[in-house]
Amino acid sequence: MITQRLGASSLVGSRLAYGCWRLAGSEGEVAPPDVKTTGVRAVLAAVDAGYTLFDLADIYGGGESERIFGEALAQVPGLRARLTVASKCGIRKSGDPSPDSPYRYDFSADYIVSSVEGSLKRMGIEHLDLLMLHRPDVLMDPHEVAGAFVRLRDAGKVREFGVSNFRPSQVTALQSALPLPLAVHQVEISLHHRSALKNGVLDQCLSANLTPMAWSPLDKGRLGHGDAAPDGHPDAEVRLRLRQSLDAVSASVGISRAALAIAWLLKIPGVVPVIGSTQPDRIRDLARAASVSLDRDTWYRLLETARGARLP
Repeated sequence: MITQRLGASSLVGSRLAYGCWRLAGSEGEVAPPDVKTTGVRAVLAAVDAGYTLFDLADIYGGGESERIFGEALAQVPGLRARLTVASKCGIRKSGDPSPDSPYRYDFSADYIVSSVEGSLKRMGIEHLDLLMLHRPDVLMDPHEVAGAFVRLRDAGKVREFGVSNFRPSQVTALQSALPLPLAVHQVEISLHHRSALKNGVLDQCLSANLTPMAWSPLDKGRLGHGDAAPDGHPDAEVRLRLRQSLDAVSASVGISRAALAIAWLLKIPGVVPVIGSTQPDRIRDLARAASVSLDRDTWYRLLETARGARLP
């Protein structure tokens, strides 16, 4: 798989990232008894398919996804040095640290530092290549965050930094206090969720040399193997027509519908889709998207179908 540099940093990762949030099972579902074996197999399948950028977060599976990823690293000598490892922090769930603590976001310096130390311990590694702030904390003090980043960088625990799900103004506010450039901005982007195309997020990524990472690029599988839309969805007919269009194009270029939806994202400058399947065959299938370059007419035709109307 081809690679690309992340922002203006020295980090290089695969054109597709492998997202590890499902390694410990899907949220809200009971994890299968062999979840660790399944998770390790998924990570190693992604490595074999050419993925070198791995995306985690301290809250995935309550930390278990990071542990499973660490198990995979431990099984292959020298594997850690071949990969770019990213994780996220800043979300605190209800009951942490006291029973009456609410679900919230926390960008206090001490919490950021302790979160990274927890992630490193769970994965059994000495440093993160990339740390992202998971969701915006309204109480964020950019200078306090900058102090935490400097502490982590100077201690050799994190190489580069980024954000996730921020508004452009929040990125600007944080960057203004940082002595180093942010490298990435991770945000939801897919043919079903296109707000980043028009709310300034992708424009800022271009102007500030931030690599946009697209989470849920298949809209929880609906653009691939799942249902086109939940029952009663107001855009059900539009989404059905989009699926039909994807099927027609995918047949002509020789890849699956899901891989074509990923290839559509790859046409947007710099975008790195984050693949989340734990099934080795789908991991390999989606990797084929990196070998397909859609022409402009096809790209815009799919966009028009996804919109349910021509462009203004």
